[in-house]
Amino acid sequence: MKRIVVDIETVGNDFDAFDEVTKKDILEHIGFEKGTPEYDEEFNKRVQELQFSPLMGQVVVIGVYDLEQKTGVVSFQDPTAEHGEVVEGNITYKQRSEKSMLEAFWGGVSQYDECITFNGRGFDIPYLIARSGVNGVHVSRDLMSNRFGNKSWGGMIHTDLYDQLRYYGSVQRAGSLHLWTTAMGIESPKGGGIAGKDVAQAYKDGRGFEIAQYNARDIIATAELYLRWKEFMHPS
Repeated sequence: MKRIVVDIETVGNDFDAFDEVTKKDILEHIGFEKGTPEYDEEFNKRVQELQFSPLMGQVVVIGVYDLEQKTGVVSFQDPTAEHGEVVEGNITYKQRSEKSMLEAFWGGVSQYDECITFNGRGFDIPYLIARSGVNGVHVSRDLMSNRFGNKSWGGMIHTDLYDQLRYYGSVQRAGSLHLWTTAMGIESPKGGGIAGKDVAQAYKDGRGFEIAQYNARDIIATAELYLRWKEFMHPS
């Protein structure tokens, strides 16, 4: 059984670059007068949330971690600096375009039997699929089918730990990756100065490589949480 952990980081596109219809959709139903502090706060919130839409944002990092080999590859964008390829411990960082990242991801994931994520069904995988369509990149494996059995029609298992730990929505407050790792005595990925909410601003500030390092912490923490879940919480 070959298993791979997957996690992505995304940012929203520049608001000023959108057409007028899209801008109107983004700002629709703001219940405050333009020019007021309340309007500005809501405007900034909506611009920040563009990163959650694959139609108005893009992938800037894709991290993968081979559970058997205990090695990872983090592909990342950084338009402000040239990094090339960097190796830190068991993680290799590769600077790539979004299209190149997607091509590498779908080419590599097809070699595995199981994909492991934290909220991958709710965010990461649908986002990757949509951005692949935008970039004209072929999706090699079905990672969304047969959610409750974990096994897709293409024969690949997708274990979404967020699904498993909240029992497909039965538990209303399942907890974040930070809470789960902290409770389990696993080093939280949020301790390095960047968290998910900080990615958009960090990318604007030219901190693309730091975002990639944050992603590396995420995939390692997810891998360790999966192993704990598999050994103690998943009936065999």
